[in-house]
Amino acid sequence: MKNKVLSLAAAALIFTAGCQSKSQPSNTATDKPGDSTSAASPAATVDVSKIKPAKASDILAKKQVPILCYHQVRNWRPTDGKVGKDYIVEIQNFKDQMKMLADSGYHTILPDQLYAYLNTGAPLPSKPIMLTFDDTDMDQFTIVRPTLEKYGYKAVYFIMTVSIGKKGLIEYMTKDQIKQLAAEGNVIGSHTYDHKNFKKYQGKDWEEQLDKPTKKLEEITGKKITEFAYPFGLWNSQGIPELKKRGFRMAFQLATKRDEQEPLYTIRRIIASGYWSPKTLSNSIKNSF
Repeated sequence: MKNKVLSLAAAALIFTAGCQSKSQPSNTATDKPGDSTSAASPAATVDVSKIKPAKASDILAKKQVPILCYHQVRNWRPTDGKVGKDYIVEIQNFKDQMKMLADSGYHTILPDQLYAYLNTGAPLPSKPIMLTFDDTDMDQFTIVRPTLEKYGYKAVYFIMTVSIGKKGLIEYMTKDQIKQLAAEGNVIGSHTYDHKNFKKYQGKDWEEQLDKPTKKLEEITGKKITEFAYPFGLWNSQGIPELKKRGFRMAFQLATKRDEQEPLYTIRRIIASGYWSPKTLSNSIKNSF
């Protein structure tokens, strides 16, 4: 794919109104995750093969687990605009944010744990949190990976396959690096081919944006891909059956309200803004979930 396509995808990501960094209040909930006094392993193995989706009302009644969404982790450049910086967390700030999470007692969880909790009420570690990284940026391997390893944290990486191995103003992860992340216990999720707006899919888009990228990621990782992140966080109810048909168990949006009929396919995340200090991030987690 030509660099022009990459540039358009990157520009769309930065300037889209769909990527909201502002926190929104969580839905009312009754069950509390992490009530158990014993903290489970951050990468606890959970058998979800026999779990059936619970009623939407039961899922919505459970307290939401905080889920953070990151994009680039690098130092700001003079050419970075005001809006773009919202999606670029500087290196030391990111390290300080992860230290804050660890010092505050947060334990990272992965999709299997979240799926079991939402559908069966399975226990989670104390102060659970999920870390997600979108768009395949190289700094997610070179900066994020060793930082998370320091605290025993694992994460979910939503891969946009058009960019794999590409180099330019933004450098992207290679197949081998993606495979290594998966082998080390992180989860690889689908984020389409080239970040096309999910709400506009029709005809061959389902094959180009879902089928082919998912197959490619499964070939790279040797694992079934069961999680999906909407480009720009934008989704519509008409497309959810297409995700189900392809074996996706959960889909992640951004900060808008979950769908009352399909909460598993409208799981909320908040963007960790490049303008946020660790303290601001801490407050945003508490206020948003």
